[in-house]
Amino acid sequence: MTADAADRHILVVDDDDRIRDLLKEYLARSGFRVAAAQDAAMARRFLETLDFDLLVVDVMMPGEDGLAFTRWLRGRPGASGLTPVLILTARGHPDDRIEGLRQGADDYLPKPFEPEELLLRIEAILRRAVAPVGRPLSLGVCAFDPGRGELYRGDAPVRLTEAETQLLRQLARAHGAAVDRLELARESADPTGRAVDIQVTRLRRKIEADPKNPRYLQTVRGVGYRLAPD
Repeated sequence: MTADAADRHILVVDDDDRIRDLLKEYLARSGFRVAAAQDAAMARRFLETLDFDLLVVDVMMPGEDGLAFTRWLRGRPGASGLTPVLILTARGHPDDRIEGLRQGADDYLPKPFEPEELLLRIEAILRRAVAPVGRPLSLGVCAFDPGRGELYRGDAPVRLTEAETQLLRQLARAHGAAVDRLELARESADPTGRAVDIQVTRLRRKIEADPKNPRYLQTVRGVGYRLAPD
């Protein structure tokens, strides 16, 4: 665990009392500050008054499920809407993982899981969220600052998920060269590369004048993707 773990605040959202308490205890012993909510409604109340560095969210909850809650979170304005989300669920089929990513989750861990793997995934997400890289890049009417992880269209900020930010940073590091699709997928929730394809599609809608004929976020056949700034 990193030395600054105690400065990181995690919200666990799970309707199962046993799992929620176990997660809270394990993460607290690992050095994090931890709050816990039994459902999405309680999690929303937490988010009205507190800032979190990461949310661990169960999918199958009564009332509003974890995917709907993640979609709601991504619609919030400001930094709160960008808070990284790690989805936990008993539904481990690849299509379920893809759906979680479509709703804006940053990673996906099927139940049952090893607590150590959960901790490693949390650490990886938090590292990616603060990784500083490179100078701002011009992408037509948009600009991406890899160090800050911020995308602007003119003077207006464009909302990015943590996974989208990480993907742009990986491509920015390549300085216009193609990056292998599976290399981009290595730290994603779906190492087959399908998650990367979804993120690329979403990013093109945010960056490109014509997403079907991309100028800046290009496909390199047989390899992967390339970011081609001005």
